[in-house]
Amino acid sequence: MNKIAVYPGSFDPVTKGHIDILKRATSIFSKVIIAVVVNPNKKSRFTVEKRVELIKKSIGDLPGVEVDSFSGLLVDYVKMKNGVAIIRGLRAVSDFEYEFQMAHTNKKLAPNVETVFIAADNRYTFISSNVIKEVSSLGGDVSDLVPNCVLKELTEE
Repeated sequence: MNKIAVYPGSFDPVTKGHIDILKRATSIFSKVIIAVVVNPNKKSRFTVEKRVELIKKSIGDLPGVEVDSFSGLLVDYVKMKNGVAIIRGLRAVSDFEYEFQMAHTNKKLAPNVETVFIAADNRYTFISSNVIKEVSSLGGDVSDLVPNCVLKELTEE
């Protein structure tokens, strides 16, 4: 049976931590859609189109993965894609409170959609897209934390 999961996020930019969660999710679900959230109220470093492009370059031909973008309610998007689950990565206990609240809200809105939490690998628990952008903008080395195509984009600006 095809089990589709959606892994949503801003991915501004995508990190090796995101890719690790994605790869691990593909071992659980037959298809994972990594979906870039379109949020016009949030100032992003990269456009939605650029983020989708960077994710595609970062994952190559990873089987069972689709890259997309969406706006609006996540559960509406998941239902439109016939998804059964939402993937969320957890780095630290501080992530859990917000994610727990969102999982229950999504469950109320879409009772047939589960939220699956995947704990971040120890190598990536301290990184976030915001930290990557800040360190990179100040000339710090983030080469071990992002895919090469992201590093190139960060250092070209």
